[in-house]
Order: sequence, then C-alpha cells, then structure tokens
Amino acid sequence: MMPVNQAEAKILDLMTPLDAKQDSESVSLLAADGRILAEDVVSSLDFPHWDNSAMDGYAVRFMDTKTEGAGKPVSLTITEEIPAGYLPQQSVGAGQAARIFTGGMLPEGADTVIMQEHTQREGDRIFIMEPPKRGDFVRRQGAYYKAGQTLLRAGTRLGAADIAVLAAAQCPQVQVYRRPRVAILSTGNELVSPEQPLQPGQIVDSNQYALAALVQRTGAEAICLGIVPDDPDQLKAAIAQAVAQSDMVLSSGGVSVGDYDYVDRILADLGGTLHIRAVAVKPGKPLTVATLEREGRSHLYFGLPGNPVSALVSVWRFVQPALRKLSGITTDWRPTFVMGHPSQLLKSDGKRETYLWGSTYYLNGAYEFNLAGGSHSSGNLINLAQTNSLAIIPIGQKQIPIGGSVRIILLD
Repeated sequence: MMPVNQAEAKILDLMTPLDAKQDSESVSLLAADGRILAEDVVSSLDFPHWDNSAMDGYAVRFMDTKTEGAGKPVSLTITEEIPAGYLPQQSVGAGQAARIFTGGMLPEGADTVIMQEHTQREGDRIFIMEPPKRGDFVRRQGAYYKAGQTLLRAGTRLGAADIAVLAAAQCPQVQVYRRPRVAILSTGNELVSPEQPLQPGQIVDSNQYALAALVQRTGAEAICLGIVPDDPDQLKAAIAQAVAQSDMVLSSGGVSVGDYDYVDRILADLGGTLHIRAVAVKPGKPLTVATLEREGRSHLYFGLPGNPVSALVSVWRFVQPALRKLSGITTDWRPTFVMGHPSQLLKSDGKRETYLWGSTYYLNGAYEFNLAGGSHSSGNLINLAQTNSLAIIPIGQKQIPIGGSVRIILLD
C-alpha cells in the first residue's frame, strides 16, 4: 500500500493541466463565475481613474486650512458643488473651497478634503472647526492599480470580487479554460439506477450521482455513462469510450481483489500504465490510478472503491486536487487542512491513515470537530449527509482524546 502523501504527490505529478491556447474559450462576465483565467488580464485604466473624494465634505488647498489664531476658525468661500459623476468646472484658488460628495472628482488646485462634520456653513462660506491633515480623504489616481500592470493572473478562479474588478476595468469578455470533461461510470452486476424497482440482493447506484455532483462542484463537466455489468468485454468497451470522450475517467467498483474485479486487467489490456493499486487509507484502500495515452494527451484514470463512503473520501482526498490542477488553477490544489479539537473521542486501529466524518465549526477562536453519530462504515451513507469535514487519525495512532489536537480536512 502506498502512503497517502506519496499517493497525493504521485497523482499531482501525473496530472497535466489543460493547454491555455488549445483548451480555452471567451466568455462574458455573467458566465465567468467559477471559471479559470487562461491568460493574464491587463487594464488600460488607473484605479482610481482620477483623484476623488472618500468623504462628503469640502475640497480645499491644505495651505489655506491653517488656523489664524486661537479660537478663530479659518473661513473659505464655496465656489462650486461637485457630486459623483460631475466634471469640476472651476479650480480651487486661495481662500476657496468646493462642496464635494463621496466619489466626486477632485477639482484642480485642491489637495485635501475636510469632512463636513468638521465644518460649519453659513451661506456660501464654511468655517473649519477642526483642521485637517494634508491629503485627508483624497483617493489618488492610480493608488490601487497602475494601468499596464497585471490585474489578474492566469490560473485564477474567478469569484464575485474578481468579476467586479473585471467589470470596473471594462473587460466584458475574458479568456478562460474550458471546463474539463470527466467521464463517470459504475461497475457491478448488483447495481440498479434510482428509477428501477429494487430487487432482493440489488444495490442502488448512488456513486454515479455523488461523483457527478463533486465533479461539477469542482468546476468540471460530468459525463455520466451509467452502469456497466461485471463483464470484461462490456467493461473494456465502456472504459475505451470513456477515455475517448473525456479528459479524466472515474469508475467505481471492480478494483479490489475479487473474482469480478476486472478494471486493473482491462486498463493494462488498453495500454494503460498502472501507477497506484492501493493506498494506506481508511476508508478507500483499493484505489487504482492509471494513465492512458490518447491522441497525444495523457488521460488520468481513477478506479475508485465501490463502497460509497470510500468512493467519496477518495475523491475528496485525491481526485479533486488532480481536477483542480487539470482545470488550469496554478496553486492550492490540495484540500484545505486546519488544526482543531474533537468534541468526542476519535478511534482508529492505527494501521492506516483513518478519516472520520463529521461537522466542524469555528468556535471561540478554534476549530471544533463533531463526529457524526452512528456507524463509520464505508458502506454507510446515511450519517455522511450534511457533514462538512474529515478528521484524520495518522498511521500508528489509535485515538485522539476529547480536546486533543486533530488535523481536519474542510470539504467544499
């Protein structure tokens, strides 16, 4: 069995990202959420675009705000009113001020804004009750970003804030990587779809739906190929079809050591190279990872365990990081790890790195892990529902006490 960290490193090393030129497309900003930039974005605009006010108040020359003596406030004449979106018509001269509102363009001559709460107004004059500092409440042109610099880098997953930046930079279309295509198939004579009547001895194929959901949540396109019986010829044809129409293949079942577990042999028959056969993790020990070359591109194949919890843990721990790298993301492929404290005793046999599922909350400055109730069997999907994290018990350790230190994976 391969250690978990070694398996993770091996998988990420095998994964080749999509090509920025061949595998990209232009999309509108309204369709860009969650997409990955395929090229750097550079703007011709400064941010802010011009000097403007960060406060409702008065634009003045700092040299005119010095007090004339104890108890005698400075008096300035108001020459103009400048709301946001208005082009100032006059410059501010000696002894003058312009009424200005938040976002208003600073007029020529002014270098400081006095907030209105620090003034008193009488007709067309203001009295400065509290003197400002030079440059107060002025947002200078280019202070946030200089035109011509890189605004957002290729490999960035776009979120709401990034899209807001692109809109402000007047980039209505962006070049992003296409969504990776992931083929999904389930193997086993015992499997039926959720629509079919369940007969004695049969099992509903939940893996197809769970894997599709995780693939789509990672930003990829799921190609669901359904259930394939434990027949070598049908399975070989299905795997060949899956490889031909996808960038990555996920199958569940058929990777253990039973008489009907054909996946590894078929991958070898198809010219694949097997890199991983089992990982020292619980649940999820039987994990096949192979590469198949098709049309000059290496396709990564994951043969996942058939037990539903094992399949999901394998995806969270190994498949999603590989899929993030495939999608064009340049950093942060691995799961999100945090240190926390369990609210219950966590147990393991110590033989493999063990993952226990539950819910994690940030309370009183620390992460607290709450173990899901019920059996932690690889076949028990019921208590996996609504969990958001996995607690990790390392190899060689049999328990983590209440309040002890535990490493936690936060799930998407």
